[in-house]
Parts: sequence; C-alpha cells; structure tokens
Amino acid sequence: MAARLRSAGFSAADVQVFTPAPRTGNLVARLRGSGKKKPILLLAHIDVVDAKREDWSMDPFTLQEKDGYFYGRGSGDDKFMAAAFVANLIRYKREGLRPERDLILVLETDEEIGDANKLGIRWLLANHRDLIDAEFALNEGAGVGTKGGRALRNGLQTAEKVYVDYRLEVTNRGGHSSLPRKDNAIYRLAEGLARLAKHDFPVKLNETTRLWFERSAAMESPQNAADMRALAAGRADAAAIARLSADPSFNGQMRTTCVATMLQGGHAPNALPQLARANVNCRVLPGESIAELEKTLAAVLADDQIAVIRAYEPSASAPSPLRPDLVQAIEKLTAQFWPGIPVIPSMSSGATDGSFLRNAGIPTYGHSGLASDIDDVRAHGRDERVGVKAFDDGVEYLYLLVKTLSQ
Repeated sequence: MAARLRSAGFSAADVQVFTPAPRTGNLVARLRGSGKKKPILLLAHIDVVDAKREDWSMDPFTLQEKDGYFYGRGSGDDKFMAAAFVANLIRYKREGLRPERDLILVLETDEEIGDANKLGIRWLLANHRDLIDAEFALNEGAGVGTKGGRALRNGLQTAEKVYVDYRLEVTNRGGHSSLPRKDNAIYRLAEGLARLAKHDFPVKLNETTRLWFERSAAMESPQNAADMRALAAGRADAAAIARLSADPSFNGQMRTTCVATMLQGGHAPNALPQLARANVNCRVLPGESIAELEKTLAAVLADDQIAVIRAYEPSASAPSPLRPDLVQAIEKLTAQFWPGIPVIPSMSSGATDGSFLRNAGIPTYGHSGLASDIDDVRAHGRDERVGVKAFDDGVEYLYLLVKTLSQ
C-alpha cells in the first residue's frame, strides 16, 4: 500500500508506516489540502479473523473471483474499505485535487482483537495524535442492505454496542475417571451455560435504534413491519417481541446479548476435569452499566462455583452526532446510486475501532457504500465474499462522497 501511494506521487513525509511491534504495522497517509477546514480521517483495518482452509470451499487467504464475487477472508471486513480509500487517494492525487481540508488515510492493525495490545489505533492516538487528528472520521460499520438483489437501505452508523469478554471457570480437585462424582467441573459449567442460553436481556431502544426500526419497517414483510412499528412506538406485545427476537439482526438491535464462543475442559481422557472454561462474549447496549451486566450474569449462571472473570476491558463511547453536511451528501449520492432507498442511522451490534476515536474526540461514522445481502452475512464466516459490481460501485461511491465532503 505504501509503495503504491509513493509511486503515485505522495512524498515520504506524507506516507508513513509505523511498526510498534514485530509483525504489526499502521500506515498513515495524507493528501494535503488548503487547510481551510479540519481534516477528514479515512479509517480501515487490515487485520482479519482467522480462517481454516478445511472450513472453506477455497483457500481463504487467496483472493478469487468467481460467479460475480470476490472471495477471501477480510474481503468485506475490512479490505474493501482499505482498497477503496487507497485507490481513491491515488486518483485524487493524479487528478490534482486540491481539497479544502487534508484527507488522512489510516490503515491500522489489531481491530479484530479490540486493539487489546494497544498496537493499532490506540497506539496511534497515544503516540501520533497530531498525524491523525481530524474533524470527523469515516469507518466501517454500515453499508447498503440488499435483499433478493434489490437495495433496501443505506446505513449510517453513529453508535455501536460495547464489546466485553468474560472467562467462565469451574475448578475441581479432579481424580480418576473410574470414580466419577456429581461435582464434575464440565457438568457445572455446561449447566450454567445452558441457563445463560435461555436468558434474554430486556429490550431497550435508544434514539438511533428506535429510528432504525421505524424506518426499516417499510422494507419488511407485513408481519415484521407491524411488529417493528409497534416496537418503535413502545407498544409491542410479548408475541411481537418474540417474533423479532428470532431474527439475529433484529435481536442485536433490541437488547444486550451474551453468547458462549469458546469452550475447553479437562486434561486427559481418563481423568476427571480439574478445570472447565468458556469464553462468553457480550455486546452491551450503549449506556448500560457493565457492573450491572456482571451481576446479571452471576444471577443467570446461578452457581457460585462458576467464576466470572472479565477478560477484556470494554471501551464505551457516546454516539456521534448526525452532521447535516454528511447526511445531505449521503442522501444525494444514495439517490444517484440506489434511487428510492432511505438513509437510516444505525447502531452496530458489533464493535469497531470507532469507539476509540469517539472517546478521543473524533466523531466517527460507519459508512462503506458496499452493498451486500442482509440474509447472507459472511463476515467472520465461511466463504466470505463481496460482489464484484458492489465493489466497483462502492469504490466510486466513496470517491464521490469523500470528494464532496472535502470541499
């Protein structure tokens, strides 16, 4: 990436790569403008979650084009935005664009682990804040939702749920497997997890999610639409809530969620387990208390022998305010690229590095311009892919959007 930018005419001072630790690197590039306005930060992460070859139909780490799609781990999360921002920055440079504000590109690492080691965006904020300071940032977090090949809505993420991991542990003195006892560590943990699986956190909407349900209802089936409007209006009954909760994409907008994601236990096939451990990943609604969440987890697990240990420190952030200039530019371009669909503010049920930027005083908006099927979400999953046409349209869309906002 750095070599491509330098070959396009960017100076060494305007393209810098920082390696705070072996095998990690953060790129910061700047297209200089007149300085009449504060910069825009264009953020994309270049790390990906793991993928196993045996789980995929192809090599997950070799980009392939097939049947109108680009396949590869990270193709949508988040290599599309990284590639688009780099390509467009080169295009602006070659065109001789002189924007009214600097455009700062940041390609950063470790987003997929919440920058737990502080080597990605948090390292840049702590050590090179002057290079990345901006009026606002564009990041991953929302795109164009399609269904059956038809565009439904263009999302603008202004808030996200809070990511936190918990390690659940049960310890036991163990023993010989020929002499089993009732206080088996694996059984205790499994029974607690079964209770957690049946628990639903309360439904709580905020300004963003209420608006999302209200506006998204127009694109849904009659039953879903009626349930969504009732929920947004505060009059949904238990049956409506149950129907909406059955859809993971709706459920994630409605409430805090906690789910078991990893499990391990025992040390030998012929020994009673001395340790059983699970990772539970929670996505917490903005504004909800982490301390109260932990009390609820303990109550739901209902076993004081299951230790609940916080394994990742959460980073809560306040929602970014809707900027009229941003909303107007998005609405204008949406009408051009996908006529007739609404622009809808949204809250990510997942987490991004936008929370660190928001907490550092840089309002951040998740908005990719990439169209994808809302019923075929493959990020972090098998055979991750993006449509070839969606990729091309998204690159052009971001080119025009950033160019408009830079003036």
